[in-house]
Amino acid sequence: MKAGIVGLPNVGKSTLFNCLSNVKAQSANFPFCTIEPNIGLVNIPDERLNKLVELINPDKIVPNSVEIVDIAGLVKGASKGEGLGNQFLSNIRETNAIIHVLRCYEDNNITHVEGTVDPLRDKEIIEFELKLKDIETLNKRKDKISRAAKTGDKASISELKVLDEILSKLNNENHIRMEDFKTDDLEFVKSMSLLSLKPVLFVCNIDENNLKNPGEDLKNVVDKLKETGSNVIVMAIKTEEEINDLESFEDRKLFLDDLGLDEPGSSKLIRETHNLLNLSTFYTAGKKEVRAWTFKKGSKAPTVAGIIHSDFEKGFIKAEVIKFIDYIDLGSELKVKEAGKLKTEGKEYIVVDGDVINFKFNT
Repeated sequence: MKAGIVGLPNVGKSTLFNCLSNVKAQSANFPFCTIEPNIGLVNIPDERLNKLVELINPDKIVPNSVEIVDIAGLVKGASKGEGLGNQFLSNIRETNAIIHVLRCYEDNNITHVEGTVDPLRDKEIIEFELKLKDIETLNKRKDKISRAAKTGDKASISELKVLDEILSKLNNENHIRMEDFKTDDLEFVKSMSLLSLKPVLFVCNIDENNLKNPGEDLKNVVDKLKETGSNVIVMAIKTEEEINDLESFEDRKLFLDDLGLDEPGSSKLIRETHNLLNLSTFYTAGKKEVRAWTFKKGSKAPTVAGIIHSDFEKGFIKAEVIKFIDYIDLGSELKVKEAGKLKTEGKEYIVVDGDVINFKFNT
C-alpha cells in the first residue's frame, strides 16, 4: 500500500519524507525542489512485534511497512498543467492515501508560494485542484460512455447515472466518500481512481515553540479540520528531522523528553497512515522468524493466508489462532496450548488485528 505526501511548495513535505525514510530527499527553500517523486519503504513502529521478539528471540524479524511517496508541490492551476501539475497529479493518482502537509508557522526566511501563511486556504487550494482534475476525468469518461448509452447498452446507462451522481457531488463539495455510493456501484467508482476519494491525513507543520504552547490560531485550524471528520496530527517537522539525525537512542530520548513528547511524531504518523488505509496487522511467530503482516480489515482467514503465499489460500484447511494478549500473558505457544487458549478456526473466521496465526493447508 502506498501513501503520497502532498501540499503546496515549501510547506515541509520533503523534510517530512526525510523523517520517515532513510531515503534523503533534497530539501531547499524554493518551489519545485522535488521534481521526481521520492519513494521510501517505511517500517511501522509496532510494540506488539517488539514484545513477541522479546519472548521468542527469533533468528529473523520482519516488521510491517508502508510505502511513502514524496510528491512535488502543487500550485493553483495544477489541474490545468501549471507548475508541472499534470505530472504531480498523476503521481497522486497512483497512491492509496494522501498525507496532506499544511504549513502552520511563520518564518520570513522561508518563502510561501501564496505570500502569506494560511493553512485553511492552502487546504482549499489543493482540494480544489484535485477536484478539478477529477471533474475533467469524469467528463472524459462521460463523453465516452454517452455514445454507448445512446445505443441502449444497459451497463453504460447505469454507469452514466453514477457519473452524473459523482459530478453533482463534486460540484457542491470538495470531497466525496465511498459511503455515499450504493454497493453495486462501488467497483465502478473505485475503477475511476478519483483523487477526491482518497483518504486524507492532515499534518499541521508547526515550529518547536508551538509544541509546548499551541496558539489559538493552531487550535482553530485543528478544530476546523476535525469538524469535517478529517484525521489530523500536529508535528514540528524540522525538529523531528533533527531528532532523527541524532545517532543514539539515548540522545533522541533526551530530546523528546525535553519537548515533552512520549515518542517521535513520525512514529505516530506512520501508524495513522496504516490505519488510514484501513489496514490491520497479524503475526506469524516462531524461532526462525517473527513477522508482522498487513491485511485489509474484515478479511476472512483464507484471504489472509493468501497474503503469505497463494498456495496457503488455495489449499486452506484451518487457522490456529492465538490472541496476542494470551501469547504475552502465558509466555509461549506451548503454554497457550496447555491453557486451552489456542483456537482452531475455519474458512469463515474473520481475522482480528493482533492475531498470531499458524495456517494449515494442503499442497
